[in-house]
Amino acid sequence: MNPKIKTINGPVVIANNARDLTVREMVSVGELKLIGEVISLEGQEATIQVYEDTSGLKVNEDVIPTGRPLSVRLGPGMLGNMFDGIQRPLRNIMDKNGAFIPSGIGFENLDTEKLWDVKIVVKKGDKIKRGDIYATIKETETIEHRLMASVDGEVIDALPDSTYRLEDTIVKIQTEKKVVEEKLYQYWPVRNPRPVMANLPIEKLFETGQRVLDVFFPLAKGGTVAIPGGFGTGKTMLQHQLAQYSDVDIIIYIGCGERGNEMTQVLEEFPDLIDPNTGKGLMERTILIANTSNMPVAAREASIYTGITMAEYFRDMGYDVALMADSSSRWAEALREISGRLEEIPAEEGYPAYLGSRLSQFYERAGYFRNLNGSYGSVTLIGAVSPSGGDFSEPVTENTRRCVNVFLGLDRKLAYSRHYPAINWLTSYSNYIEKIRSYYEERLGRDIIGVRNELMNVLLEEDEVRSIMMLVGEDALSNSQKNILDVSGLIRNGFLQQNAYNDIDKYVPLEKQVKMLDIIYNYYIKSKEALKSGLSHKAIYDSNLINEITQMKYNIKNDELDKFIELNSKINGHFVSIKEG
Repeated sequence: MNPKIKTINGPVVIANNARDLTVREMVSVGELKLIGEVISLEGQEATIQVYEDTSGLKVNEDVIPTGRPLSVRLGPGMLGNMFDGIQRPLRNIMDKNGAFIPSGIGFENLDTEKLWDVKIVVKKGDKIKRGDIYATIKETETIEHRLMASVDGEVIDALPDSTYRLEDTIVKIQTEKKVVEEKLYQYWPVRNPRPVMANLPIEKLFETGQRVLDVFFPLAKGGTVAIPGGFGTGKTMLQHQLAQYSDVDIIIYIGCGERGNEMTQVLEEFPDLIDPNTGKGLMERTILIANTSNMPVAAREASIYTGITMAEYFRDMGYDVALMADSSSRWAEALREISGRLEEIPAEEGYPAYLGSRLSQFYERAGYFRNLNGSYGSVTLIGAVSPSGGDFSEPVTENTRRCVNVFLGLDRKLAYSRHYPAINWLTSYSNYIEKIRSYYEERLGRDIIGVRNELMNVLLEEDEVRSIMMLVGEDALSNSQKNILDVSGLIRNGFLQQNAYNDIDKYVPLEKQVKMLDIIYNYYIKSKEALKSGLSHKAIYDSNLINEITQMKYNIKNDELDKFIELNSKINGHFVSIKEG
């Protein structure tokens, strides 16, 4: 006898006679056949989290078990597609049902009728291990989809290269107990991390083309990043910049509880974006997961697990993947709502006591790995946080801070003064600076961390000088303090501030970034030496030179690095002339 619905409380359903259900099992709820997941069992009663609108459900309707946990189907057809939080393709749903998602449509995830050109890379008699590649598909012009074995055994049958559908069996593997039929896809439980051979040290820069990130607060491939900021500080736009210009193979963008108009903007802009690395459309290597604020909260809670499972799948193929979650605050709000309906004891600000552990379970799935098939891949997690009123002491931001190694605090004052990216250099930090020091040395032939640290100290000194200036006025400052304001202005306006609407400045290669850093550092050293020799600030200050250094980001193109030699010579000549004069 199937379990029966006993009570309905929003997305939470209690079913009795549930002795045969298991925790985390996926079930079909009621005559509407809504998708649900068993989250707890107590005696004969099961608590079920339903991922669809429960309007129309009735007491005493059946709950049908499926025998497997909440899973996603992993196979060709994911790239360039857009899903909701439980992997239902939104474009297909819109074509069939209009602008609203009807209840009870089940799992319509990947297109089972499309024919794919499949190249079989194993033959009968081959020994195969879990994770080994048995076939490849050219899914897009830039990404090769690699189908991986789910078991260890011996290949007893392999079809020839041809066109096949998702459900076609193309390889059969004999294990110790049974014959396993491998198709063009596999299912994987979203809450279970996919296995790896080894978790490797993080030591490669996650290049973004954004100077404030690549030099001052570097991200690392396989790292974890939090971007907290209040409304209007540019969290979403910064993630868009990272999606377009970062040097990774696959982008997965999760709109988790965002407003519908923001997701509409993403869906309109992403198809038009060009990948600067390949010249092809960005959607060829992108998966969008949209779960807006008016969609069921339970599906919103599941969306980040759906996204990270897809990311791990492509990582296992040997790709570098970046996952953008926008925003984890909305995900935490869904967690809080479900927790309240389960009548759990609330913790700080009503969030459940397990908020921190859930966040850490998510972020710990990032890393740089050696996969089961011997390839290497990474998953970089970048989570936006939307604290109410920009208060970084609220629970989601604080718990996220404990889980991540890069904290990019966005500042409303910087955003309103048109300083983008609006990353506050006094509240932000990166724990990867020392870990990727050797990467800078190999890539650039020198250590730039020392220069970065000295200019960072200038920004910290500027904060103190401005506090003094508020009390005594600018005229009362010493020569060295006035020079600190000059140099910090060069760092802020000439280096950290970047114009996303300028063709030269929207993306800057690392080599040019370091040349710009050297120019500012050279001015800083020469000006300090001049002041120590007894010259006044008024004597060394040249507004035209300061302006030329500030404008170098626009005036020197990304492939004209030789012009930095001329600018350096001009700085040196300026200080020689004032000493002689």
